[in-house]
Amino acid sequence: MDLDSIWNLFIEKAAGLQGVEAIEMRKIAGIPFLFIHPDENGTLDAIERGIRVCSAEVMKGKRLSSETVFVRKESSYYVFRHRFLVPQRKMFCCGNLCVDCVRFAHDRFF
Repeated sequence: MDLDSIWNLFIEKAAGLQGVEAIEMRKIAGIPFLFIHPDENGTLDAIERGIRVCSAEVMKGKRLSSETVFVRKESSYYVFRHRFLVPQRKMFCCGNLCVDCVRFAHDRFF
């Protein structure tokens, strides 16, 4: 799964949201932040809902989740921390005979 293509599609969809004049993703200390410049009709709630809808659309059919946190409002833009999260794989056997146990991982991948 290529997260860069997911991000590109997400930014493209989010740029077309009603109430959004411009959107930019910047990574600061390895964490992606969205800088959203609203138009005259853009409210914080509407933009936040739109981000969640766009995230759901680009994640459809993939094993991803997303997290969006409002950070701050500057004079002409909103800042959100937005991440796409990939599922963590189990790294050890817990002894509970799980169907996805790492002991059986070599059978599925070879």
